[in-house]
Amino acid sequence: MGGRRGSPIDSEQLRPATGILEVMIDVDSDVPLSRTAASAAVEAIGWRYLLGALCVSVPVESMAQGCEVAVAAVTAGGEDADGHLWVDLRPDRVELSVQTRAVGEVTSRDAHIAHRIAEAVDGLGLHPAGATSSESARPVQMLEMAIDASDIGAVRPFWKAVMAYVDAPDSTGPEDAIVDPAGQLPAIWFQQMDAPRPQRNRVHFDVTVAHDEADDRVRAALGAGGRLVDDSHARSFWVLADAEGNEVCICTWTDRDERGW
Repeated sequence: MGGRRGSPIDSEQLRPATGILEVMIDVDSDVPLSRTAASAAVEAIGWRYLLGALCVSVPVESMAQGCEVAVAAVTAGGEDADGHLWVDLRPDRVELSVQTRAVGEVTSRDAHIAHRIAEAVDGLGLHPAGATSSESARPVQMLEMAIDASDIGAVRPFWKAVMAYVDAPDSTGPEDAIVDPAGQLPAIWFQQMDAPRPQRNRVHFDVTVAHDEADDRVRAALGAGGRLVDDSHARSFWVLADAEGNEVCICTWTDRDERGW
């Protein structure tokens, strides 16, 4: 439950930013940042850290305006754009994410790219959507699918084939997560079962939200007829279930560094 685990290296070079250009980082460093450092680097500019990526949603009024945002982001990314930036363009919004794609982690280079893009978007007179549901109808979030298995090595090849997925970056082991090479569908990770659990669903969703959105999202789910199954790992994740017992986790990056996940 609660999303994939990782162990990025902490970086003392990073400090919370107080403005678009005020980011104290080594732009040549490709050492993965801790979740705490990555989040602190971009929170002040309206971006959020989700599942090893820096993410933002920019509201627009048309596809044409969205294209302007996309061009500005690519231009701001410069030579780093191809290996770090993803753009999802819609008529009402542009979703941007920055990550060192080769390793599937956030580095200080990514934080610097995010700040350059934020400045470029600001230059268009546009601003990020709010990161919480109280500010935006659909705040930034990411989805993963988790599959419980007694023998992960036996089921992983099936899911890799049926979904046309590939190994996650730097994760080619027989029990590691698999991902959509186009980056459109949710990653799939596998959770080891100690014994069969016939009374419980074997597939569940992990919905990763901004750290400042999690409490509201949990309350909304409980208010919509859900129930709290387990909050012993909050603020990293909460396990919820619908009226028939189907489970979902609301996840954030918070406290995972301290827990060594």
